[in-house]
Amino acid sequence: MSERTRAHVFISGTVQGVFYRATTRDTARDHGIDGWVRNLDDGRVEAVFEGPGDAVESMVEWCHEGSQAAIVDDVDVEYEQPRSEDGFEVRY
Repeated sequence: MSERTRAHVFISGTVQGVFYRATTRDTARDHGIDGWVRNLDDGRVEAVFEGPGDAVESMVEWCHEGSQAAIVDDVDVEYEQPRSEDGFEVRY
């Protein structure tokens, strides 16, 4: 098992109203990732992924595609110290 890591991600493009958050939640849960995802007022989606390094990396990669209807222009990632997130949720 790889070391636990945390990625704070901002996704821009056509990522609201296209089931991006729900698909992110389901994909993160499938990967055993903890954290959350939410829409921002500026049209971006913000997410935090926390878990084993390889699983977090696969989620960051997934963000470049996103949900089927999404058109992702950019993914900005900052790595941080894990904060013991538990479970994965959509925040409003």
